[in-house]
Amino acid sequence: MIQKGMSVIVKTVTKITLGFILLYAVYISLNGHTGPGGGFAGGVIVALSFVHIMLVFGKEMALKRLRSYVLRGLTCAGALIFLYAATVKFSGGCVPFGAFLEKSVSCRLFNSEITLPFCEMLIIGAGLFAIFVALVLLSKSDRYDSE
Repeated sequence: MIQKGMSVIVKTVTKITLGFILLYAVYISLNGHTGPGGGFAGGVIVALSFVHIMLVFGKEMALKRLRSYVLRGLTCAGALIFLYAATVKFSGGCVPFGAFLEKSVSCRLFNSEITLPFCEMLIIGAGLFAIFVALVLLSKSDRYDSE
């Protein structure tokens, strides 16, 4: 019997280590101001963890779990939150969320060193994985027909 895909051992190790890899990406992203790393490095680690899933479980399984509209939504949401947080940080104000939340809570939330690296990690991770998925879905026949 020919087995399609990776072995059970590789799949089990991947399931166990995925959470630790993503946790390490968050750690690298949030501690980038005190050492090497930052939002970009954390985003690359997130993207590579999803590439790892795709390589182990196959592209059909990975694409069934993570649709393209989810990647676009994560990238757009991260970019909008990043833009808002950067604007709030530079302006010193907390509008419009200051109207919904207590002003001090809103200022601490968007002026912190957590929001910007986390959004950057989200943008880079979803964007790089979307690029990888686009390259995987482009078959060899499509590449040779365009030349």
